[in-house]
Amino acid sequence: MLEKPTDRIDRSPWPDAIRREFEQEARQPDGRVGQYLLAETDGLRIWMIKLAPGERVGFHRHVLDYSWTSVTGGHGRQHIMDGTTAEYGYEAGETRHETYAAGASKVHDLQNIGDADLVFLTIERKRSANPPLPLPETRQGAAA
Repeated sequence: MLEKPTDRIDRSPWPDAIRREFEQEARQPDGRVGQYLLAETDGLRIWMIKLAPGERVGFHRHVLDYSWTSVTGGHGRQHIMDGTTAEYGYEAGETRHETYAAGASKVHDLQNIGDADLVFLTIERKRSANPPLPLPETRQGAAA
């Protein structure tokens, strides 16, 4: 996949609370890549994220090949595992695809920095180079 261009990139240190949350995810990887697990089959997981302005979904780990679609468009901020903070603009209907080789992953969070709801649908392909991460029972379907 071609990298999505950023609106802004920041390499300054993260706030302590964000750093601690990232370290917690490293100790206990979170495979829940959305707020709501809409459907799961032997081959797919379908997720939705719906963030009100200012709302944030916490750190999670992508290990499976997946596609996401921005349903509404808007603006988001991500803290990315390389230590950067990136801001992105999304167009309604924008779709991206990401793939991961065996052992590869990406960890990030997402905050809505726009003035309207930010909604994404994500489809993970469970038959990828990596096995699916388990989903914490107490966290399925709940906001992070």
